[in-house]
Amino acid sequence: MSKQAREPEIENRKARHDYEIGETFECGMVLRGSEVKSIRAGQASIAEGFVMARSNPPTLELHGAHIAEYPPAGRDRQHVPTRVRRMLAHVSEIRKLALAMQAKGCTLVPLKIYFKNGVAKLLVGVATGRKKGDKRAAIKERETKRDIEREMGRRR
Repeated sequence: MSKQAREPEIENRKARHDYEIGETFECGMVLRGSEVKSIRAGQASIAEGFVMARSNPPTLELHGAHIAEYPPAGRDRQHVPTRVRRMLAHVSEIRKLALAMQAKGCTLVPLKIYFKNGVAKLLVGVATGRKKGDKRAAIKERETKRDIEREMGRRR
């Protein structure tokens, strides 16, 4: 088993249910050592999080994500679990995200935290909110697709 196969992926499953995800972007994260250790241990939640993009000056920030404290780090080297974390992306991407955020009903949602070549990355999606009826339609469509696949498998 390779080292990358053991790296955890923290996903925001609720986001795909509550929002219609459009374009996605991969961003780096500015983290402290104890935060990286905690994420590697799988002790993080991005379900309540959201991303803010500003075009002047171009900045990306992750708000509301919870990364648990890492006890072996000791009291003096701990981090604040819900602090605002800076994101790293190209200026053109940040401006594009800031522009998308200004559209009515659009927001930036964190979808997944994962490691790529040993570096923590965050997958951010441009999302529009779904109404209750839209959520039900999406569930129904997914279930019918699953039923069709199941029947196709039985006929072989």
